[in-house]
Amino acid sequence: MAKKSKDARIQVILECTEHKTSGMPGTSRYVTMKNRKNTPERLELKKYNPILRKVTVHKEIK
Repeated sequence: MAKKSKDARIQVILECTEHKTSGMPGTSRYVTMKNRKNTPERLELKKYNPILRKVTVHKEIK
């Protein structure tokens, strides 16, 4: 059973921003961890999108 506490590190999902506007089927998502205390705002990272075959900006989704 997963513990439910106020830990500093949480798991977040990153989704490609360019893929939504391209109209192609499928999604590019990555799962990573972030420290809630150091980065309270939403995370933005450049990651590889295998469907578009290039590096794109991936933003944190809820």
